[in-house]
Amino acid sequence: MNKDDVCVLIPTLNEKTTIGPLIRELQSLGYTKILVVDGHSTDGTPAIAAELGAKVLTQTGKGKGAAMIEAFRQITEPYILMMDGDGTNPPEFADSMIEPLVSGRADHVIGDRLGSFDHGALTRLNRLGNIIMNKYFKWAHGVYMTDILSGYRGFTRDSIQKMNLSQTGFEIETEISSAVVHHNLRFEVVPTYYKKRPGSPTKLNPFRDGYKIIRAINRYGKMNNPLFHFSVLGVILGLAGFFTGIYVLFEWFKGIEHLPLTILTMLLIVTGILTFMIGLISDMILAYHREQILELEKIRAELEDLKK
Repeated sequence: MNKDDVCVLIPTLNEKTTIGPLIRELQSLGYTKILVVDGHSTDGTPAIAAELGAKVLTQTGKGKGAAMIEAFRQITEPYILMMDGDGTNPPEFADSMIEPLVSGRADHVIGDRLGSFDHGALTRLNRLGNIIMNKYFKWAHGVYMTDILSGYRGFTRDSIQKMNLSQTGFEIETEISSAVVHHNLRFEVVPTYYKKRPGSPTKLNPFRDGYKIIRAINRYGKMNNPLFHFSVLGVILGLAGFFTGIYVLFEWFKGIEHLPLTILTMLLIVTGILTFMIGLISDMILAYHREQILELEKIRAELEDLKK
């Protein structure tokens, strides 16, 4: 592994307690190309990073996602290792995070924090929220990625260029995970360790940001697993029609007719069936689209080989 081919990307916002030790440890491991993208810190974080030899970029927008998108445009190295600047992601796992990319086994690597962490690093609410969101992502996208909200990730530069990222806040990790599924990128999950935050308090609001993340999972999931979304909606409509139909039937046996409710029952059942069929057809189109993308990737690889 040539570590000069790796850019370590660290988004920061008031991380003066942890940024220095983090950069020093990365440098001791041989990672010299370190890019700190700062979200307008007021505690001197950029100055500390610059003094230690890191390249510092002050983002023009706001939010972690905006910082990452701006940084990705600046990076020219073929491999990118992203980690949080709060000291929760141990640099000792950097080599194992990069290895699947360098070996060509993966286009994207996720550092799994949930299997091993410091006491108090994750509250019960945090753990429950992560479990729910990872399970929901699996249902919505059809792929289980273990820790979709991890900020410890590895990328190839080519994979970043395919993602077309746009989220500016904490939903960025969800968008990245969704893009991996949508573009059929190869990914690996590497077990890491999550340390207790020694510096500034977390910027993530579990309820406000949790809602945004779930909304993002649902929005992107429609593109990756339409059968799930449309079938759920179709089943709900169909069940509603079934129950209203039972009521109409019982009332009819009593000699009472409910013509408007009968019409509503038929509409609900028919709409439910049609919605399910839309999901089935959309899933077939998506499968065909993915096959076409794979064929195009093979053709591109063959053309590149011919050029060489």
